[in-house]
Amino acid sequence: MYKYEIILYWSNTDNTYVAEVPELPGCMAHGQTQEAALIHVNEAIELWIDTAREFGDPIPEPKGERLMLA
Repeated sequence: MYKYEIILYWSNTDNTYVAEVPELPGCMAHGQTQEAALIHVNEAIELWIDTAREFGDPIPEPKGERLMLA
C-alpha cells in the first residue's frame, strides 16, 4: 500500500470513476466502482514507480498531507 494522495471522482464524460495521483505526473486509473478505481490506481502507482526505477528517474516521496482543497 502506497501513501500517495489519491483524488477519486466520477467522470460524466467517461461514465466511470477516475483516480488520480497528483504527486506522480500522469498516474491515474479508472473503474466502474470506487473500489475498482482504487485497486487499479494502486497498480498504476506500482507500475509508475517500477518504470521510474528502470529509467533512473526520481521517485517523489509521499508528502503525507492533503495537496488540494476542493
